[in-house]
Amino acid sequence: MRIDILTLFPDSVADVLADSIIGRAQERGILRIEAWQIRDYTASRQMQVDDYPYGGGRGAIMQADPLYRCWEAVCDEAGGPVHTVYLSPCGHTFTQADAIRLSKLNNLALVCGHYEGIDQRFIDECVDEEISLGDFVLTGGEIAAMAVADAVCRMVPGVLSDPECFQEESHYAGLLEYPQYTRPAIWHGRAVPEILLSGDHAKVARWRRKESLRRTRVRRPDMYERLDLSGKEDRKLLREMEEEYGKSGNSETMDQGE
Repeated sequence: MRIDILTLFPDSVADVLADSIIGRAQERGILRIEAWQIRDYTASRQMQVDDYPYGGGRGAIMQADPLYRCWEAVCDEAGGPVHTVYLSPCGHTFTQADAIRLSKLNNLALVCGHYEGIDQRFIDECVDEEISLGDFVLTGGEIAAMAVADAVCRMVPGVLSDPECFQEESHYAGLLEYPQYTRPAIWHGRAVPEILLSGDHAKVARWRRKESLRRTRVRRPDMYERLDLSGKEDRKLLREMEEEYGKSGNSETMDQGE
C-alpha cells in the first residue's frame, strides 16, 4: 500500500511514520509512505501557499493551485487512482471501520490543511472524502494525518505479525478490549485475576469475552446497543453479568476489570 501525505511539514510527518512497526513495514516493502511539501508546488517566488479569504474575515486560506499541483504530482507518481482524504473538523468522525476500509486501497492521499482551512474548490475537484478525528480543532492536519495513516497501515496484511494482534482490540469487532495484565502477578497489592493464571485457554477466552461485554456496556453504551448478542454463549454471559450487577447495585462497579 502507498500513502502520500500533502503537508507544509513533511519532515515531521515522515520522521514519526518511519519508526517502530510502520517503519519496519516500509523497510520490508509492505508500505510506502511519502510526505510532500506543498510549498514546492507554488508559483509564488515567496513560496506563498495562502491568501486572505474572499468575503473578509480573520486568518488566511490555503490556495487551491499549490495544493492541486502537489496533488497532480502525487497522482502521477502513484501511477493509478488515488483516493484523496482531506483531514478536516467538518469531516465524518474516523472509526476503526474506516481504517479497515481504507487499508484495502492501493493508493491513499492525505491532505493536511492549515490556517483557516483550504480553498473549497480544491475540495470539490480533488477530495473524495473528509475525515475528522473528533469534535475538536487542531492547528493543522498533520497530527490527524499521522493518526489515520498509523491506524490504516496496521490493518494492511503483513504489517502486524498475526491477525490476532488486532482482531481482539477495541473497536475491531464493535467491542472494547478486555483488561490486560503482565508480571508481576501481584503489584501494589493488586492481583491478576486468577483465571488468567489457570492455563485453561477456554476459560480465559470466555472471561475475556465477558469482560469486553462488561466494559463496553459501562463505557460505551452506544456501541453496546449495536451488538448482536443473540448467540447462546453471549446470552449466558449476559445472564451472569445481570446477576453480578444485581448484587453490586451500582453500574459503575460492573467494570471490575480495571
